Amino acid sequence: MRSEVAVLPPIATPHVHAQNLALNAKQIVSFHENGFLALPAISTADEVAGLHALFYRLLKSKAGFNEGAQFDLLDDSVSSERNSLVQICDPDNYAAQLRHTIFGINALAIAKQLLGPGAQPAFSHAIYKPAHYGAPTPWHQDDAFHADFDYPQISIWMPLQDVTPANGCMHFVRGSHRGELLAHRPYNDNTGAHALECSGEVDLGNAVACPLAAGGCTIHTGRTLHYAGANKADQARWAYILAFYLPPRRRRLQARTWSDERAHR
Repeated sequence: MRSEVAVLPPIATPHVHAQNLALNAKQIVSFHENGFLALPAISTADEVAGLHALFYRLLKSKAGFNEGAQFDLLDDSVSSERNSLVQICDPDNYAAQLRHTIFGINALAIAKQLLGPGAQPAFSHAIYKPAHYGAPTPWHQDDAFHADFDYPQISIWMPLQDVTPANGCMHFVRGSHRGELLAHRPYNDNTGAHALECSGEVDLGNAVACPLAAGGCTIHTGRTLHYAGANKADQARWAYILAFYLPPRRRRLQARTWSDERAHR
């Protein structure tokens, strides 16, 4: 696996006041050519600050922990006090106000532009990387998590603070969405890990890092190879992700041995 990664210029501080954000033709073409797109803003500074505080409350109250909706992505055995990559699945189940955000309205508008007017919300999640020891999110393709079905999907990833390679901004491999789904395995071959990592050959020659200001976003397809680095900064890193898909779902033809392993663990 090659390790060279280019860094895109930082995106300016966001200024969003309108809802139903529209992409221009150049942005749409870039998304389809590269498999990802970065936008300077998808929400407002006030909303981002409120979301940041809200997710801390959900983390501290262990919202969803008993139901299995809050957990460490890399190791179930790690004490919840020292988790290094925490995920809260569908956090709107624990904070109904998340169903009515500028981010959500703009994200759905973008999904309809990129996937088509039939695009629908698929799921949402928040990911927390604590300061100094927050773990990297391994290189993977989101399509690897779909055990039985194949369908067009995009994920819209919004940081709740400025992000750089030092605290876990997103990285993508340009054009990787045009290739095949690569082999995956549980992170570090740990059957207790929720995260998958690509176990196939990954050429990072076309990889780029995407620094963002808080309230900006990246958008990527389910087939695009992506990664987010460790958090070595003095402040925790939060990201809020909304995923959308275009039904009807198509049953997969390619075997997913890693999915079978996860289902029987």
